[in-house]
Amino acid sequence: MSTQVIKAEPGNSYRDAVAQGARLLAEGALVAFPTETVYGVGASAARPDAVERLRQIKQRPVDKPFTVHIGRPQDAYAFVPELSPVARRMISKGWPGPLTLILSVAHPAAAGVAKQLPPGQHHTIYHDGTVGLRCPDDPLARDLLIQAGVPVVAASANMAGQPPPRDASEALEDLAGKVDLIIDAGMTRYARASTIVRVNQKGYQILRAGVYDERTIRRLAALAVLFVCTGNSCRSPMAEGLCRSMLAERLRCGPGELAEHGVEVLSAGSMATAGGPASYNAVQACRARGVDISHHTSQPLTAELVNQADHIFTMCDHHTETVLAIQPGATAKTDRLDPGGDIADPMGGDEEAYNSCAARIAEALQRRLKDLPV
Repeated sequence: MSTQVIKAEPGNSYRDAVAQGARLLAEGALVAFPTETVYGVGASAARPDAVERLRQIKQRPVDKPFTVHIGRPQDAYAFVPELSPVARRMISKGWPGPLTLILSVAHPAAAGVAKQLPPGQHHTIYHDGTVGLRCPDDPLARDLLIQAGVPVVAASANMAGQPPPRDASEALEDLAGKVDLIIDAGMTRYARASTIVRVNQKGYQILRAGVYDERTIRRLAALAVLFVCTGNSCRSPMAEGLCRSMLAERLRCGPGELAEHGVEVLSAGSMATAGGPASYNAVQACRARGVDISHHTSQPLTAELVNQADHIFTMCDHHTETVLAIQPGATAKTDRLDPGGDIADPMGGDEEAYNSCAARIAEALQRRLKDLPV
């Protein structure tokens, strides 16, 4: 057989390449395509003949399944109906991206994708109650996977034992005459493999180092809670300190040990300057509740903090508006700390004003943290 190579460039050639690749995948062909890491070669998991061809190229035994590639993070639920909190956080913050997740699946036959697979073909995707999923951070790859409309399994576009290809010419060297189509979109961004992480109900394990290092994986897996006020000197530092204390009590550890339990609590200000202390009265109000925020240093609200957080609690509606102006996609994870109304700024008030503010923050936290998965 001959292998067709088509270029995907901005404009009609891009659309035509995606459409042709998606059609061929759905029909049972093998298609090589770029991701942000290396070029991959995909096959429809609904076509046993296509998967068998892929196995022959990769010399992959039946008991070693391929990774499923999906076009959208939310597509993970079709393969894993019940995601653990750690898996949800990694998907939310790490996808699309160079991250492969090995996820536990209690009942593969109950997964939404099951009806797209031929009878007895669950092993194409699942093995020993697990499935490997990856959502590439490459527009062409995602468009291709979405338009194909079938579950796609893929591996690096090279013969077994050869280095993964970084561009279409390297893929062609290995796969000429073995695959039906190679989509050429130039050099990949990272030119190295994705990081593979096994995730279960209790935590995670890095199985293969890749683009994401251990520190990045730890950040993706952590539960990050962010409190936002104006100057990051009164309300949000009190909320941060009180939240740390409450979560530490739940986890039976010290506030300084939360990171070891995969929890990060932060605060920032919509108009804050970096490096300022918490106000004296805020420190005293927390101290009266057994919480020390005397070492707090202020920081401005940034896009990085917003993207890093799993839950963002604001003191007032205008703080919420600021968060969403920075990152409109943060709507689902951003809310006012007290649903009953704004928590007024005690700045300039007396000791009683700060104590009253701290009490209201503590009461709101009790309600908010009750359902927070840690």
